[in-house]
Amino acid sequence: MTADPVAIARDLVRCRSVTPEDAGALGLLQGLLAQAGFDVHRMTFAEPGTAPVENLYARIGAAKPNLVFAGHTDVVPPGNEAAWTHSPFAGEVAGDKLYGRGAVDMKGGIACFVAAALDYLDANGGKPEGSISLLITGDEESVAVNGTIKLLQWAAARGEKFDHCILGEPSNVETVGDTIKAGRRGSLNGTLIVTGRQGHVAYPDRADNPIRSLVTLIAALQTPLDEGSAHFSPSNLEFTSVDVGNTTVNLIPGEARARFNIRYNDRHSQPALKALLERRAQTAAAGRIHYAFDWQPSNADVFITKPGPFTDLAVAAITEVTGRTPRLSTSGGTSDARFIKDYCPVLEFGLVGQTMHAIDECTPIKDLVTLTAIYRRIIERYFA
Repeated sequence: MTADPVAIARDLVRCRSVTPEDAGALGLLQGLLAQAGFDVHRMTFAEPGTAPVENLYARIGAAKPNLVFAGHTDVVPPGNEAAWTHSPFAGEVAGDKLYGRGAVDMKGGIACFVAAALDYLDANGGKPEGSISLLITGDEESVAVNGTIKLLQWAAARGEKFDHCILGEPSNVETVGDTIKAGRRGSLNGTLIVTGRQGHVAYPDRADNPIRSLVTLIAALQTPLDEGSAHFSPSNLEFTSVDVGNTTVNLIPGEARARFNIRYNDRHSQPALKALLERRAQTAAAGRIHYAFDWQPSNADVFITKPGPFTDLAVAAITEVTGRTPRLSTSGGTSDARFIKDYCPVLEFGLVGQTMHAIDECTPIKDLVTLTAIYRRIIERYFA
């Protein structure tokens, strides 16, 4: 390799880019990419009530096809830094591992696809057969409103078109090469609010305890939503808190709330899912329970990149390098792929995600080398 993914990852980890701060991470990438001939753009997006976020778009080549690599340099907070064996922003290599916040999620992945692209360009006279682009954002770990979604809009407004994308999120479960994320479930948050009548616990006939009614509705809503689909496991509704706000033991409260999250598959859309739960609640309420839903806005809809030539290409490259045939998965939470899929087919493939967001986040050096080789092979196959 003409570029060292370990050194790039180490230098990125040393940038304390706790979301939404950049702390020099994008400047580091800009220097590497500009030196290799990429046309690099830096832009900051903001809107009222949110922090401004720095982003980077880089492209080399003007012809089709345009292969995009995407990722984020922002990281979650390290928590108690004294609990770390190695300082979270030191980028230390100890034994056979690189330690630090973002080593896995996902500065390591960015380092690998940058190194792979630079090596490919070095071997091909500095020019790809088509185009290679990079979309790097700085707020994926936060509210995700001033990063990839706006960066894609900016690129589209200037006429940029993408053919396929590899998002470097940590997709693998146990070993590099075991899993490609080919889709994601949708995510929807809501609060169920039941209204009763406040009163003294000694005179229950004069009150209407909303907690009893809330329990009835919770039971009705938690029945299975579906049995899964061809590419997804069953949808799941999970209550995450029940809140009454009552600090007095002899007072029947007037209101009770329950928050919940739904991870849903391609059998549902957000409007249809809301309507389904409204019907279930209405049936269980039987005209006796006063309730309402408070739905939070969601930009995390379900999607799937169905098997085809691009998926086959990625699978073949992984198999050539590792000897493994990755499974196609739609598990896990949300990612910026939910925005990218509106512009081109996207697959997620990166490092092993076992230590992401954890104390002593780390990745084996050999995994950085292997992932870089896989990205390099994907680029070769893509432009062949």
